[in-house]
Amino acid sequence: QVQLVESGGDLVQPGGSLRLSCAASGFTLDYYAIGWFRQVPGKEREEVSCISSRDGSTYYADSVKGRFGISRDNTKTTVYLQMNSLKPEDTAVYYCATDTQNEGLCPLNDYEYWGQGTQVTVSS
Repeated sequence: QVQLVESGGDLVQPGGSLRLSCAASGFTLDYYAIGWFRQVPGKEREEVSCISSRDGSTYYADSVKGRFGISRDNTKTTVYLQMNSLKPEDTAVYYCATDTQNEGLCPLNDYEYWGQGTQVTVSS
């Protein structure tokens, strides 16, 4: 079955960097786009990035454009989110997700599968 497992969250100072990983099993990344969204209690969920399975094209929310980068490895089982110049407002639980009905496109219209999340805290 489809499984997604996130890792890499940590406490980091403002201006620092982190790389999150999303390990996929039960499918290959050739078939489905993978998105990263973040959730803060009391706030709307925000999709921050996505990578298409069709052509590898990427999507970024305006709030992270120029600071975050999404990529996938050659074995096509792991997607990475490189986060640079982190700000306190990036603090959230980050989830990777996919939607098998989205035809491999970004951004995702829905989150059919997602992992357990990884906590990112940006604070001095």
